Amino acid sequence: MIRILAFLAALVVALPAVAQSLPANLDKKNAVVIDSTKGRIVIALRADVAPHHAARIEQLARDGFYNNVPFHRVMEGFMAQTGDGQNFDGTGGSKYPNLKQEFSKLPFKRGTVGMARRGDSVDSANSQFFICFGDASFLNGQYTVIGDVVQGMDVVDKLKKAPPGSQSGTVTNPDKMVKVQVASDMK
Repeated sequence: MIRILAFLAALVVALPAVAQSLPANLDKKNAVVIDSTKGRIVIALRADVAPHHAARIEQLARDGFYNNVPFHRVMEGFMAQTGDGQNFDGTGGSKYPNLKQEFSKLPFKRGTVGMARRGDSVDSANSQFFICFGDASFLNGQYTVIGDVVQGMDVVDKLKKAPPGSQSGTVTNPDKMVKVQVASDMK
């Protein structure tokens, strides 16, 4: 009986570590791990097509800028936006200067991560990014693709969404990115 209890206790302790493992082929130097209120999301950054944007995401993760930041805009069937570690409501950016666009031919589809920007300037991306729930080809060539969700799209699907018909997509009491880390920095 004691052996069975010891085995069960070991299993309970080991399960979270197994459940939190990263994809085997992940380039940890070019990936971020988001531990959210709904679970873990792993993003492979595309430093090959958007090196400045990928570097910015990594820098902000290392700065702790993204910790406890809400998914402030989540629109069913479209995208979940986050990254405002200044004002926490979608109106802020980081202390770093805005980035020039790094457009590519990569399409916006389910799991694609893009850099958000002000609608009036293609060179206004700073800290905010979004994850597509489905095809968003109307964004192709207008926003910088910075990566892809390689684990945890089911978690993204669970994020609290704005009410149906909401034009702004603003979420009341949103889910948050509790901790964001560059995968190679994780212990």
